[in-house]
Amino acid sequence: MTAKEKAQELFDNFFIILSKRGEHHYTFDYTKQCALLAAVEVLGYMGADRGTEFWQEVKKEIEKL
Repeated sequence: MTAKEKAQELFDNFFIILSKRGEHHYTFDYTKQCALLAAVEVLGYMGADRGTEFWQEVKKEIEKL
């Protein structure tokens, strides 16, 4: 899976959850914030040798959405 695909997957999963909660009027912004937070959290628990570069790319791809 590419970083772009992972970013989209995170976004889509959070979008589904927030949509089901009835947060339609600001779902896109909330979804992006949630996906970005997830990527940042993963980065916070990783050592430099354990995929940090991939998750930095995921974070960048989320920011582009």
